[in-house]
Amino acid sequence: MSTPVSVCSLAQIPQPQIRPVANFHPDVWGNQFMTYTPEDKILLRACKEEQVKDLEKEVRRKFMAASAKPSQLLNFIDAVQRLGLAYHFEGEIEEALQQIYCSFHDSNDRDGDDLYNIALQFRLLRQQGYNISCGIFEKFKDHDKGGFKEALITDVQGMLGLYEAVHLRDHGEDILEEALAFSTTHLKAMVEHLQYPLAAHVARALKWPMRKGLERLEARWYISLYQDEAFHDKTLLP
Repeated sequence: MSTPVSVCSLAQIPQPQIRPVANFHPDVWGNQFMTYTPEDKILLRACKEEQVKDLEKEVRRKFMAASAKPSQLLNFIDAVQRLGLAYHFEGEIEEALQQIYCSFHDSNDRDGDDLYNIALQFRLLRQQGYNISCGIFEKFKDHDKGGFKEALITDVQGMLGLYEAVHLRDHGEDILEEALAFSTTHLKAMVEHLQYPLAAHVARALKWPMRKGLERLEARWYISLYQDEAFHDKTLLP
């Protein structure tokens, strides 16, 4: 038998309130304040955009100026890429590297045959997808004693460049495997005796070679060191 519900109990239950619906007119201001940008910020943004355009023009001018000097051009491309600016100058970089690749066998067009420049050229071309031969490092081997020339050990920049370059090796390139062992051994032995910023470059490379690093993180780290380089280009710095 069901229990009767008291009328008084039902009366005590709160009833929902019916609110009047206001029929407001559309706001004459529309969404202006939702999208409003202060005038000074607009001017600042326009000023920065103009500065960026001017800097891009200056960098493109330097690409043109360095085109007759392959070693200078390679170093400039390397700085642009490592600073994370390459996406602004993809066309200029591709054109420059294609020119360098095509003139590679013409010794008259090369003004840097030292280990550093050869290694830099090899790395940049392979990064760009060019099938440059690892045979360019044969000239640095001592075929009488075997292995690489001992004189290279004192060329720290060259050894570092070689170390970074060989990380773009393909399977079966024995000379690059040998170069990796050679450069790694001697860089580890000398890193504690180097001065900043070269010491920082070597220590970083031994821990995280460029080939294995994340581009954005590498750029952020490189900016902090590039400004301390003796021959840095101020145009490329923020």
